[in-house]
Amino acid sequence: MAKQVFKRPEALKENTTHYCPGCGHGIIHRLIAEVIDELGIRDKTVGVPPAGCAVLAYNYIDVDMGEAPHGRAIAVATGIKRTRPDLVVFTYQGDGDIAAIGTAEAIHAASRGERLSVIFVNNGVYGMTGGQMAPTTLLGQTTTTTPGGRLPLRDGFPLDLSQMLAVAGGSVYIERTTVTSPKNIIRTKKAIKKAFQVQMDGLGFALVEILSQCPINWKLSPVAACRWVEEEVVKSYPLGVIKDAREKSN
Repeated sequence: MAKQVFKRPEALKENTTHYCPGCGHGIIHRLIAEVIDELGIRDKTVGVPPAGCAVLAYNYIDVDMGEAPHGRAIAVATGIKRTRPDLVVFTYQGDGDIAAIGTAEAIHAASRGERLSVIFVNNGVYGMTGGQMAPTTLLGQTTTTTPGGRLPLRDGFPLDLSQMLAVAGGSVYIERTTVTSPKNIIRTKKAIKKAFQVQMDGLGFALVEILSQCPINWKLSPVAACRWVEEEVVKSYPLGVIKDAREKSN
């Protein structure tokens, strides 16, 4: 009798995806669901997605969800966690959300050491609303609002939010990964699991930034989009652990 080695996670709903072909969100949803299953926390986990491509995460991840206005996911998550500290609370946010209108919420939550797990998906554009320039858009990158490429004097420099949050005293674990290859997907899953474990251990603020491909808005094939992340995006946003203060927090 054949042994089953791969199946749909219990925490992942059986819905047809609405994401564009080659988008990284579907992979990340599955990884979160796998982590929730492996940690056995499905009955006490609450997710908070705000506006943007992340808004429909509740259609796929089978846990309780609390909606938030654009940029306010961490604020809503803070309220849930402080009211119910027994719950495991995570936010699922894009760069146009957490690194723009939600910057203040992220910085102050990290400073306070809120016991939250933040999943930050960085694809360098406002994916849902037409591919406009985001805070994380690379210099020279073409978007619908920077047809000639992002210029530093006109548009500013790309914002490295993870490095900013690493300076905050209450942040415990911050890592940047990607989902462009099987090896990187495995690393991303391990990072997500660490971020959840930091919260479960009551240590402080944890965030995983995931560089995700956006083929449609980048006007690239899925394969070329993955290659562009690995060859170009990582130059501005290097992969790896940015901060790990878990031992110090114990």
